[in-house]
Amino acid sequence: MAETVLSIEHVAVHFGGLVAISDMNFHVDKGEIVSLIGPNGAGKTTAFNVMTGFLTPTKGAVKYCGADLKGKKPHEIADLGLIRTFQRTSVFPNDTVYDNVLIGLHRQGKVGLVEAILGLPRARASEKAQRERAAELVRWIGLDARANDLAGSLSYGEQRLVGVALALAAQPKMLLLDEPVSGMNASETHTFVQLIRNIRDRGVTILLVEHDMPMVMSVSDRIVVLNYGRIIAEGPPETIRNDPAVIEAYLGQGAKQIVKQEAVHA
Repeated sequence: MAETVLSIEHVAVHFGGLVAISDMNFHVDKGEIVSLIGPNGAGKTTAFNVMTGFLTPTKGAVKYCGADLKGKKPHEIADLGLIRTFQRTSVFPNDTVYDNVLIGLHRQGKVGLVEAILGLPRARASEKAQRERAAELVRWIGLDARANDLAGSLSYGEQRLVGVALALAAQPKMLLLDEPVSGMNASETHTFVQLIRNIRDRGVTILLVEHDMPMVMSVSDRIVVLNYGRIIAEGPPETIRNDPAVIEAYLGQGAKQIVKQEAVHA
């Protein structure tokens, strides 16, 4: 049987009289790439915020590896290995790509302040390991040629890659990607799809929110569709592509994207 990593159980989120999410139920199994899609305002980012401790649900539970996350702060959830990215790029623009990733690795250090100040052997070994890991992550996201460039000088798509490297520096067991290819061109999106697959192949479970339907269809094992805060469909891409409720929810604009398969994402 598949091992469930993330379980969303009867979650609802109310803001006063507004129902942002209504009785949401779905799960993500180990090694899956699952996409959460829906029109603007469907509740996707709200769902991400609940999963990662930025919002407390009105009712229901979020369970990660069987443990209820109720009451845990975002940094405590991140420490468990559930890591997210955000819609906006979050890099240090005045630091190099390499230094950005090195900064992201600082929490992985195993030495104390005194050891670091005195430059004791364990501190030097830890620093060396972090620098090697930073170089590895920069290579992995395909930016080794720009490792010494300021992050602020990179294209939007390249900055998104740096953001993913920062998330990977936290050693996630599960990665939540919030609109990761937003603003990318076709070539950058194709590169990012390959990166997502590589991340999954290294044992990281992935849940993503995305509006690029051809990309979603090409990379997802399963898709969960939200509309007005409730799930209206769930299943593999071929099922979602032809689901009448999904087509109606997108009012035709998303339906054309869903059925259109672009070779660049294959």
